[in-house]
Amino acid sequence: MTKEIALPTIAELTADVETAFKNDQFNLLVNQQPPEKWVKTHPYIKGHTYVPIDKIELMLKKLFKLYRVEITNQGVAFNGVWVTVRVHYLHPVSNSWEFTDGIGASQMQTAKGTSPSDLININNGALSMAMPLAKTLAVKDACHHIGRIFGADLNRRDVADFTTDKNLSFDWEELNALFILKQDQLTPSELENCTRIIENKETPNFKKCQTLLKSK
Repeated sequence: MTKEIALPTIAELTADVETAFKNDQFNLLVNQQPPEKWVKTHPYIKGHTYVPIDKIELMLKKLFKLYRVEITNQGVAFNGVWVTVRVHYLHPVSNSWEFTDGIGASQMQTAKGTSPSDLININNGALSMAMPLAKTLAVKDACHHIGRIFGADLNRRDVADFTTDKNLSFDWEELNALFILKQDQLTPSELENCTRIIENKETPNFKKCQTLLKSK
């Protein structure tokens, strides 16, 4: 029988547990479903729901305070246009600039009753309408990579709920109770270290103290 190998946790692998915890909480925030009143049903695609661009832009401002949209490429494909963008945002935890990429496409309108493939019948202003729409769709697509709050999973089935890593939680009351229970079994050095960690709430040393106390 093969012996199961205990895999290390993120808390054991990272030197900065506090930052890992904050990133976990941030991921929990952005992976909430968007408010129901923001979700709209597409007028032409049956059963397709989406979050309008004004709400996407509002959340970018609320979550990141600073962001910018860079158009990285554009072109024509058959009877439509496509645009790729890069959405840059200032991450609130790391305070560094991150980005996600997206692509969007839009069909150019032709005269009523004509084939979409007959480009000679393209309506006046069709290109000026199609390009901004393609850009809007590209921005939405890029934001989907950030999290569900931007509408990423609205049209997906059997999506697993996002949960935080329990190994990154910091329950100081529970740790203190464990310390009171086990303090008589600690060496003078261990007692001093655990007392300092708990009193100063030294998050980077939380797991170290917790593991020590549980081993006693």
